[in-house]
Amino acid sequence: MKHFLNTQDWTRAELDAVLAQAAAFKRSKAGDQLKGKSIALVFFNPSLRTRTSFELGAFQLGGHAVVLQPGKDAWPIEFDVGTVMDGEAEEHIAEVARVLSRYVDLVAVRAFPKFQDWSVDRKDRVLRAFAKYSTVPVINLETITHPCQELAHAMALQEHFGTPDLRGKKFVLTWTYHPKPLNTAVANSALTIATRMGMDVTLLCPTPEYALDARYLGWARDNVAESGGSFRMSHDIAEAYTGADVVYAKSWGAIPYFGRWEQEKPIRDAHRHFIVDEAKMALTNHGVFSHCLPLRRNVKATDGVMDSPQCIAIEEAENRLHVQKAVMVALARQ
Repeated sequence: MKHFLNTQDWTRAELDAVLAQAAAFKRSKAGDQLKGKSIALVFFNPSLRTRTSFELGAFQLGGHAVVLQPGKDAWPIEFDVGTVMDGEAEEHIAEVARVLSRYVDLVAVRAFPKFQDWSVDRKDRVLRAFAKYSTVPVINLETITHPCQELAHAMALQEHFGTPDLRGKKFVLTWTYHPKPLNTAVANSALTIATRMGMDVTLLCPTPEYALDARYLGWARDNVAESGGSFRMSHDIAEAYTGADVVYAKSWGAIPYFGRWEQEKPIRDAHRHFIVDEAKMALTNHGVFSHCLPLRRNVKATDGVMDSPQCIAIEEAENRLHVQKAVMVALARQ
């Protein structure tokens, strides 16, 4: 049984097939590929695009989505093995996942890190526990990676450049300032898909402390070896932007300061100039700009960048609907 936990777990041929199916769904939204099928959407964290696009996607293909929020409209869940459950949690993931598997054909999970100890969070234990105990396919709605977002981004780039072949494009994944230290999930996934597609990828961040986890840097190097392209890290804004075909922005917390945000704050505050603005975009090769959304205007990117024809963030957001339909169909066929 195949899950959709990370794109790195899928072959390039499988990803290309999903993207091709997503393009077909964009041309014709309605279908019956999920007729009689159901999906449980389990949200431990808030959502706008993910919940809306999955619910609508299931509906448009004849399926049905059930939304659950553990601790709110569903019982709190325990994930540790061997725990004496005398606290807040009312039931264990071993029962939750297996019961849901008796009801639905797919289970999808959104669970952000706890932001206390990266050595714990990087295990992705909530998602992995669902995959361990579920007897139906599990989809990652965003945990420490966001594979649905990265496919939507890849689709938007293929549409913009008019080809599924993105090799030779200069791709800049840039850190941006944000008043809060955010999850590295989208950055991890953007790095993964950009290198998987054979682009020349630059990870632009303020200091070495903002390098992504070694697991994802390793994936990037493996992808370059397999798909071509290149990967490097830079702290030089002008050099990174110059000649870029794609600028993708995201804020994330520095892993060495994970759980110690007040100590990171002076470094973060000193790099507000990493905002994506018109002057930086002018250095690119008429490059496009995108972001996963939500985006704080004039903090991460200026109004001028967001409202320019170069911005494809809305197209990327729309593509969440289409790629997720394709993923659901691919998994439901098993």
